[in-house]
Amino acid sequence: MNVLPGISICVAITLCATTAAEDWSAFRGPLGDGISRAVNVPAEWSEDQGVAWKVALPGKSNGSPIVSANCVFLVSAEDAGRKRHLHCFDAHDGTSKWVRTVSFPKEMPTHKTNLYGGTTPAADGERVVVWHSSAGLVCYDFVGNELWKRELGEFRHQWGYGTSPVLHKGKVILHSGPGQTVFVAAFDLKNGDAIWQTEEPVENDGERNDANKYMGSWSTPVVATVVGQEIVVCSMATRVNGYDLATGRIIWSCSGLRGERGDLAYTSPVIANDICVAMGGFKGPAVAFRMEGSGDISDRRLWRKDKSNPQRIGSGVFVDGYIYMANAGVNTVECIDPTNGESTWQHRTQGGAHWGSLVYADGRLYTTDQDGSTTVFRPNPEKFEPIATNRLNDAGNSTPAIIDGVIYVRTFGHLYCIR
Repeated sequence: MNVLPGISICVAITLCATTAAEDWSAFRGPLGDGISRAVNVPAEWSEDQGVAWKVALPGKSNGSPIVSANCVFLVSAEDAGRKRHLHCFDAHDGTSKWVRTVSFPKEMPTHKTNLYGGTTPAADGERVVVWHSSAGLVCYDFVGNELWKRELGEFRHQWGYGTSPVLHKGKVILHSGPGQTVFVAAFDLKNGDAIWQTEEPVENDGERNDANKYMGSWSTPVVATVVGQEIVVCSMATRVNGYDLATGRIIWSCSGLRGERGDLAYTSPVIANDICVAMGGFKGPAVAFRMEGSGDISDRRLWRKDKSNPQRIGSGVFVDGYIYMANAGVNTVECIDPTNGESTWQHRTQGGAHWGSLVYADGRLYTTDQDGSTTVFRPNPEKFEPIATNRLNDAGNSTPAIIDGVIYVRTFGHLYCIR
């Protein structure tokens, strides 16, 4: 360890909190919307200024850190994915509390950019759950005791895995896949028992569709309350599904993510009041619809944009009526009107591509690019309003965690604490 000197609210449609607001307890925070309630958050730092501590990490991985009950959790992998680790660090000083490793006997396929250890754990202050794909879904207590483990089968895809679990009201919500077997399921957080499982049909072998184009979804679900009913919303390869949280029944689905290059989804859906906005991967289409009705509601889409889209890997944030995105394809940040899909502005950043998701905190938006530089700007629908670009010169693909005025940034080589 090295030690160095406006949120939109809608009565009918809300994202569902699962833990205390001060915890950054899952991928994109406790609500899965990329929004932190932290204040006094740093806006400027560098390798030599503002870094309270950093610790070295084994191997290169894309998974993001979470923070719960003064613990920082993140995933890494070694030995070509045969060893998949969950790390627990002290959030105050970076001391390693424990590491738990799950072994898998095979080297599974993946894309060279989708590194093993690409998932983000989820925690509730007492338990932490991690999905290691083919190596299983595992739950530990905060001192590292294994509480339960579920083997869910082998998930084989040429581009690997990357979805993350979501905790809500005693349930673990998991979108498994991609590959031949794809499902969204709920498990009991206390013992890992299956509550429901809803399979998603795939074409061909799940890697390529019947037209021999790429296929797969790496989207992490979000939980929303729609007119009093809790719904799990997830972007699948060709459509967006809304699942009844209690039963797993698909309440509605909206197609439109099938693109010219394939059936692909990387981002989580963005809930913009009563509108759901979903974006396809590999420059695929973007669609929007109101979360109402039942069955196939594709004919009620508000809009669909299928041309000239950037490569979108990280998920967007909805702030004061607009969606802000950080893109991978042409290294841009942009502002989108969710009612019509039009971009009000786009700005090309100077660093690497943005694979991590945007985070909103203390009136600012934060995005960390592949060079390890974090761009900070204000949410302004009229223009790009920069605040700072903070360079660590340490490459990575992860999303920062922001809690209690502290930022945790994970790169390929290190975990940083910025105060």
